[in-house]
Amino acid sequence: MRRAGLLARDIGAELTLLHVVDDDQPTDLVALETREAERILGEQIGAVAELRGLPSRALVIAGDPFDGILRAAASTEAGLIVMGAHRKQLLRDVFVGTTIERVIRAGPFPVLMLNGEVEQPYRTALAAIDLSEPSVLAMRTGIALGLPAGARLGLVHAFLPLAKGQMFYAGLSQDTINGYVADERIRATNELIAFLEANGLDDNGQPMCVVEEGTAFEVISKAVAQVEPDVLVMGTHGRSVLARMQLGSVTEEVLRSLDILAVPPVR
Repeated sequence: MRRAGLLARDIGAELTLLHVVDDDQPTDLVALETREAERILGEQIGAVAELRGLPSRALVIAGDPFDGILRAAASTEAGLIVMGAHRKQLLRDVFVGTTIERVIRAGPFPVLMLNGEVEQPYRTALAAIDLSEPSVLAMRTGIALGLPAGARLGLVHAFLPLAKGQMFYAGLSQDTINGYVADERIRATNELIAFLEANGLDDNGQPMCVVEEGTAFEVISKAVAQVEPDVLVMGTHGRSVLARMQLGSVTEEVLRSLDILAVPPVR
């Protein structure tokens, strides 16, 4: 609620506080829990400092949390869903995933997942770019939501030098292999710059770019440790089935340690 309040205040948005009551229980109990949730949310609107003075409302609906969140977001035409990360529910989540993961995968809404304490507005952001349309959408969504732009927005891009393994097994010298990798890094950097220019994402000058060899998860993890961003911005699908699988696993891992804005493709 605190982070959502800060973001809503920065961009002049209306804030809806949502609670979904489990409807798989007696009707009287559903009604009781609904009234109690409405009371608690109403109290929070007046008690949480970041919400005071904001156009806010409480919304309580019955249903499955995953489905209820998506229905409420659609009915309110939400531009962003803000959710706190939560402890996995053991066996249930082995089969169906956490509520957050299901909302991201099945819904058309950007989702901001919170893991850290809320002390101040975001000052630094890191965007993971894989030269895909979802990457473009993720960057544009982050900027539209008021996340740091320009010099405060860093980019991370992973590349794989495909011939490196073949060169190693062919017995080429390490210097030759290193030179090839360096050339591939330059090529990947130039591709990234051209991609940003082609999509109009270079308007705020050249952002800090981290272009490194490795898988998406490896490179993003290293960049997060190096840059220490307040929030990571990424699209949830890549250019291929393999890329989508990699980004899905990255989302699940980073979910546990960093605030992340996950932007799904247009459906």
